[in-house]
Amino acid sequence: MGIVTDKIERNADPQLCAEKLDDYFRAQQHAIIAYSGGVDSALLAYAAHRALADDMVAVLADSPSLARREYRFAVNFAQNHGIPLQVIRTREMENPKYQVNRSDRCYHCKKALFENIAALRKQLQGSSAIAPWPISYGVNMDDLGDFRPGIQAASEASIQAPYVELEFTKQTIRSICTYYNLEVAEKPAMPCMASRIAYGKEVTEEKLCQIEKAEDFLYDLGLKVLRVRHHGDTARIEVPPPDFAVILNHQETIRLKFHDLGFVYVSLDLDGFKSGSLNAVL
Repeated sequence: MGIVTDKIERNADPQLCAEKLDDYFRAQQHAIIAYSGGVDSALLAYAAHRALADDMVAVLADSPSLARREYRFAVNFAQNHGIPLQVIRTREMENPKYQVNRSDRCYHCKKALFENIAALRKQLQGSSAIAPWPISYGVNMDDLGDFRPGIQAASEASIQAPYVELEFTKQTIRSICTYYNLEVAEKPAMPCMASRIAYGKEVTEEKLCQIEKAEDFLYDLGLKVLRVRHHGDTARIEVPPPDFAVILNHQETIRLKFHDLGFVYVSLDLDGFKSGSLNAVL
């Protein structure tokens, strides 16, 4: 896998890769994109729309685990680029297997997502379609080496993975976004709010709200990349080490805000920001 990835990166011409992605969608009459507004799904939606115009739709799943900041960004991106958008309400919070927050939480989330998109597909295509419209999602080559239970749910639901089929890495995806001058080109990864809650600790709307408000407060201080990990009565702040000074310079206001949100203890992780850091316990 590493050798293939290195070869892809050395030879990844953004224009050529963009054309391959266009061709991928032109080869099908319709497309449904599982869309979040992140760099991966945003490019998929943009490329599908370039290739198919309004014979595609981006489907945004709204739930308490989606930060309002991210929801607004996703909606604005679709509107700015004329991408047809459908917003659906997923109810993974009603599933005890999701709420209990074991290591397979993402599987149950993605399973609910794809079931809801499949139900929407039936409404969109009606009874005249010869074959079901393809559903695509934004998993890429780099994701295959990470702990991603959602990939199993996608496989079970026969969801297309264009980036894997085309052997695109995250770097390739970002280079295409830069080629198109898309506003997501440098957008940091932003997994759902539930990913901040330690495994084995119940996912609740109260905790998700705490996390979202805490992170919004830090974003408003000018920080770009961050996580607030929820460990019961403790909030663990992750930012890149160069941003430690920002946290320390605003130590008092952060402490008071986080206490007001219900956290008893507030800590700064000296290891710095690391995407998926809670997977270290698995």
